[in-house]
Amino acid sequence: MTREREGYFAGAPPRLFGHRGAAAVLPENTLPSFRRAMDDGAPYLELDVHCTADGQVVVIHDATVDRTTNGTGPVSGFTLDELRRFDAGYRFQAADGSLPARGQGITIPTLREVVDGCADRRLNIEIKPTDAKVAEHVVELLVSWRVADRVLVASARDDVMSVLRPLCARHGIPTNFAAGEVADLVGRVADGRLADYHPPGTALQVPPEWHGIEVISPATVTAAHAFGVEVHAWTINTAAEMERLLDIGVDGIMTDLPGLGRETIDRHLRSRGR
Repeated sequence: MTREREGYFAGAPPRLFGHRGAAAVLPENTLPSFRRAMDDGAPYLELDVHCTADGQVVVIHDATVDRTTNGTGPVSGFTLDELRRFDAGYRFQAADGSLPARGQGITIPTLREVVDGCADRRLNIEIKPTDAKVAEHVVELLVSWRVADRVLVASARDDVMSVLRPLCARHGIPTNFAAGEVADLVGRVADGRLADYHPPGTALQVPPEWHGIEVISPATVTAAHAFGVEVHAWTINTAAEMERLLDIGVDGIMTDLPGLGRETIDRHLRSRGR
C-alpha cells in the first residue's frame, strides 16, 4: 500500500473525491454543488477550469456553455461579466426529471471563489484548455494564492502536461498522468516491462476501463503502489463498483454521489477494522 504523505496526500487512503462537487445532486462545478459535496463528507473536490476572454479562470467542464447553462458559445468568447449572466443551473435535471436548479441564481464560479469557499478541502484541478499559457497562468495563480500545498493539477493532454509538470514540480504541486502516460504504464504492466520505469506523475486518475481495455486491475494497482503512485478511480456512482475497486486496492474514489461514496468507504474501513 502507498505510504502516508504530507500536503495534498496527507492522511491515509482511501480518499473520497466529489466529482465536480456532487454532480448528480446539484449542478456540476458550481458553488452549491461543492458545498453539498463537503456536507456529504468529501475531503477532496474535483473540478475543471477554462479561461474567459478577459483572462479570468472559471470553473466549468466544457469548452462551451451550451450543455450546462442557458447560453450558447465558447467560454473563451465571453468576459467574466458576460458569463455571470448565464444560469448555471438551467439544464440540471434531477433523478425525477424535474429542473429544480433553474432560475435559482446559480452562476459559473471563478477558481478563486472555489478556492476561498472550500478552504478546508483539497482540490483536484483539471486544466481543460489546450493552450499551455493558460495552464501556466493557473499554476501561477495557485502559487500566488498560497494554496500549492492543497491542490493537484491535472491534464489529460500530454503536450499540456509537458509544460505543466516542470512548473508544478518547482512549487511542490503534484500532478496526475496524462493520457499517453497512462497508456504507457498500462502497456508496461501488461508486458512486464517495469524494470526501468520511472513514474511521471503522483496519481493515476483513470476509469476502470477505456474503450474495452482494462485500466484498473490488481496488477496495475500493485505496480502503481510499487512506484509510490496512488490510483484514483473515476467516475464511480454505484456502491458495488466502489466496493470492487476498494477491494483491489485503489486509493481514491471520484463520484458524482459523494454521500454514497462516504457511506461505502466508511463501511469498507469498518469491515477491515479501521
